[in-house]
Amino acid sequence: MTNHNFHALTPDIQAAGTTTVGQVFAERARRDQNREAIEMGPRTLTYGELNERVNRLANVLLEKGIERQDRVGLLSHNSIEYLEIILAAAKIGAIVCCQNWRLSAVELSHCINLVEPKIIIKQPELGDKLETSALVPHQSIDLGAEYEALLAKASIHDPSQLVASEDGLIVLYTSGTTGLPKGAVISHRAMVTRTMVYAAELNVPSTDTFFAWSPLFHMGAADQSIATLLRGGKVYVTDGFELDLILPALERNKTQWFSLLPGIIENLIEAVKATKPKMLGVALVGGMADLITPDQIGEISELFQAPYLNTFGSTETGLPPASGGLIPIGVVPESLAKRQSGYCEVRLIDLDDQDVADGEPGEVIVRGPTLFSGYVKNPETNEQDFRDGWFHMGDVMRRNPDGTLDFVDRVKYMIKSGGENIYPAEIEKAIMTDARVSEAAVIKKQDDKWGEVPVAVVARRDDSLSEEDVVELCLQKLARYKRPKEVHFISADQFPRTTTGKIQRNVLEKQLT
Repeated sequence: MTNHNFHALTPDIQAAGTTTVGQVFAERARRDQNREAIEMGPRTLTYGELNERVNRLANVLLEKGIERQDRVGLLSHNSIEYLEIILAAAKIGAIVCCQNWRLSAVELSHCINLVEPKIIIKQPELGDKLETSALVPHQSIDLGAEYEALLAKASIHDPSQLVASEDGLIVLYTSGTTGLPKGAVISHRAMVTRTMVYAAELNVPSTDTFFAWSPLFHMGAADQSIATLLRGGKVYVTDGFELDLILPALERNKTQWFSLLPGIIENLIEAVKATKPKMLGVALVGGMADLITPDQIGEISELFQAPYLNTFGSTETGLPPASGGLIPIGVVPESLAKRQSGYCEVRLIDLDDQDVADGEPGEVIVRGPTLFSGYVKNPETNEQDFRDGWFHMGDVMRRNPDGTLDFVDRVKYMIKSGGENIYPAEIEKAIMTDARVSEAAVIKKQDDKWGEVPVAVVARRDDSLSEEDVVELCLQKLARYKRPKEVHFISADQFPRTTTGKIQRNVLEKQLT
């Protein structure tokens, strides 16, 4: 007979097997107090100096009545202080809600109202955007003189507050390409696991330098910056893609992964060609390959002498589910197949939540310890997206015979034409194989005969590219019903984008159809 009480997990046993971001960072700072932790412009902090400032800020927050799981609103450009605030909150169990300063006042009000912060820390010049929000807290701290004065008077002792691994650490907002942003709660458990996955999957040395140039209010910079500081590396912070700072820094810092986003690739290629920096060492370069042209992948990997990292993750999942694929140096890829990440399970399902056969498109569902803890104040979406104990990503992929995964598109932006489902990303990939194309997006247009039809919007590198050329590219690679019925040419800077560089098809559709 099976004894189901063979080994009962008491609360004390469970507590002993967990850790938090604050605890891991404190131990790291104790061990590596003289190692450089963060650099931005002329400022550099060692781990010892950073930990002292983090402790001071944690004690400031406690004095202001901030308790476990209280929300701290943060409205700031990239800065050293940004990471100090997250680590200070981690030590006392507060949740930092990272606000997107690029949003309109109305959008920002929505994001702040969603989390109801007890205090807000902000750059003074961004304060005007807060005036329309009814839930802006009475307590606030301005970064700069006020922030430094408060730290100077505070205790340097570690606050040693009770924090649980499933407590929220940060709230990051999803892109909101189809509506107002949702607030995703990332726990200590998820962030510690993301740190280990980052190290294991990408072979990141503990002394690595991570370049945090993209906004720290998104996971692309936030996850890897925190991971780097938990492991003993250095975070090189810039406020945006400042090539005059980044390229010289690459000459004196090794980095395992120099991440890229759409919209900045061409400027980077031109700058590297012009300045020919003697880079100390970049092991991997890139990001989700589906968002840029194949020839750009080949060119940027050749310039950096580093394989292109073909990632596929999200705010909700971290680097998983499929960020392990590499495209060799200088190769202009014909396939952008991705390798499933370790430390997660992946299934592809149909509209009835049944697994699809290999070769058939299906929605990606994921299970694993890097997952977020749900969306703030959104029980209906949480129930739907986490049904059956799996997180439903809303992305469509196709599994190949060798087990690799091809990205197809988002579930929600699908063109239904004459009874056929058309995924815009498939058409975009076909168009972007032509070297004369710098950017492409496919949107849908209402049609009396077919219901909806695809429309291609293209930015050209070469004006010789015609509408007929674009259609022919699609006919060569895709079923005839997927060919665009119209082609519009615009400049690359006219594409509406999210803050992570993704083209907003819904916005583009309203502008052009």
